[in-house]
Amino acid sequence: MKKSFLPLSILLFISINCLAQEQTRAELASQVPGQLTPSQNLNLDQYIQSPTGQLSPLQPGSLPAQDENAVYPFGFNLFNSGIESSRESGINPNYLVTTGDKISVQMWGAVNFAQVLTVDTQGNIFIPNVGPVEVGDIPAASLNQIVTNQVRRVYTKNVNIYINLLTATPVGLFVTGAVSKPGQYAGLSSDSVLHYLKRAGGIDPLRGSYRKIQVLRNDTLVKSYDLYEFLKLGKLSPFSFQDNDVLLVAEQGSVVNVEGTAKNPFSFELSADESSGIQLMNYALPFVEASHVAVSGIRDGNPVSVYLSISEFESFKIEDGDSVLFNNDIRPQVLSVSVSGSYLGPSFYAVTPDARLQDVLSLIEVNPEHAAIDSIYIKRKSVAEQQAELLSDSLYRLERSVLTAPASSEGEAAIRIQEAQLITQFIERAKEVEPLGKVVVTNNGVAANIRLEDGDEIVIPEKTDLIQISGEVLIPQAIVYREDAVLSDYISAVGGFTERANKSRVAIIHANGLVAFSETSNGSYWLGQGSSLELQPGDQVLVLPKVDNKILQAVKDITQIIFQIAVAANVATD
Repeated sequence: MKKSFLPLSILLFISINCLAQEQTRAELASQVPGQLTPSQNLNLDQYIQSPTGQLSPLQPGSLPAQDENAVYPFGFNLFNSGIESSRESGINPNYLVTTGDKISVQMWGAVNFAQVLTVDTQGNIFIPNVGPVEVGDIPAASLNQIVTNQVRRVYTKNVNIYINLLTATPVGLFVTGAVSKPGQYAGLSSDSVLHYLKRAGGIDPLRGSYRKIQVLRNDTLVKSYDLYEFLKLGKLSPFSFQDNDVLLVAEQGSVVNVEGTAKNPFSFELSADESSGIQLMNYALPFVEASHVAVSGIRDGNPVSVYLSISEFESFKIEDGDSVLFNNDIRPQVLSVSVSGSYLGPSFYAVTPDARLQDVLSLIEVNPEHAAIDSIYIKRKSVAEQQAELLSDSLYRLERSVLTAPASSEGEAAIRIQEAQLITQFIERAKEVEPLGKVVVTNNGVAANIRLEDGDEIVIPEKTDLIQISGEVLIPQAIVYREDAVLSDYISAVGGFTERANKSRVAIIHANGLVAFSETSNGSYWLGQGSSLELQPGDQVLVLPKVDNKILQAVKDITQIIFQIAVAANVATD
């Protein structure tokens, strides 16, 4: 007989009849601590500001911004690379021949000539019977071909020619201005401007300009560099430096700080013809999800701020000292909800922002023989983050209380030191715990039709006949469920407690995510029929460790954190 798989909403029709059962919902909220129920409508008009475009472009006040000193300039790491590789010969193919260079000229065949010639002050070498040959500012890679062509005008046949640049003339450059270590530095005439800037410790990130770097020769400007062209496009035009040239790094011009959802969250120096938002965006490269821009700055001596859409910001005039924050301020039109566990069909659903649990359950198919539909729960990112924050706060308070505990004697001080070491180890292990963010939505066959959040994971547990026993027991393992068995029977089946077990309270983690703790009665465990602690197939019994109150002073705090971890992550930490 063919099995029929029904939508989950039909299987839960009786139990998820929450919209019409306010009394049942209230009972569920009282049974499950922290249970979410649909909230009442709130009038939020007083919290909503006027839409963008209705306000004047500049408004009094300022937006909170990061400290400007924490925003690095664009290209700040250009001079932070490791050891430079050096050429043993000191010559590269792009080296430009200059005055004083030594060139080997060899001719054989009908004419024999071998001599090392020096480039004169006019940029020429003189070859007998050929005359002066201009080689100044010729790349080293082209030198052989150019000289050969000149020689062949005189010796057309039976003469072989070989030209080689032997040495490059070193030059001394004065690097000054807004650099870390101004001074005179030696190099080659063909070395790049970056080479000399790095020798001088790089551009001062607080006051140096990456866009106005000048080469002065005899007090005359002969070359200017804009390193933004190199940073964005890889363009760095070659230049032949001469001895005693001055490399001057100018002071910064207008600077704008960029933060937020941008690929380049740095401070940018604007040239004289750059003042619009679109020009800044070409450098900052905001991410595609960036929808709005917050700008704060000074206008006419007063602090101002403005919040614009991306399209409005493109034509907005930015000025020196502005702080620009790119922001993703578009509310999602759909929620992404995933499904895990025992289900059929898709594992991912895109639903409207006002979707509730019932809406998604109606889309999920399950096999009722396999799926524990009465134990559905939700894993929620926001809950996991909140659990992690609360755990972190508890660990901080514990650490502070231990490290600041007073000692009245040397013996007590030694005990406090031992305590601090043990607790520090416990804190480090506890920090590694990742909360699951479970939201309990079902209890006693009733489910709360709560509003969903983006990223929610609906977990449909698989039906099982086992109960997991773990924690401080001798042989942690899975035991087959028996209706007539109580907690003590399962504990005995795994060898009993360890010496470090906390026998007074044992955590019971139900399949629906609800965590409860058993209580001892006359030295034995009692789980009443029909109570929230009644063991069911799929439950997990977690025996927590006991804290030694003879050694540790902060027993109460540590015990509380252990229980907190058990609830948040379903694990036992000691």
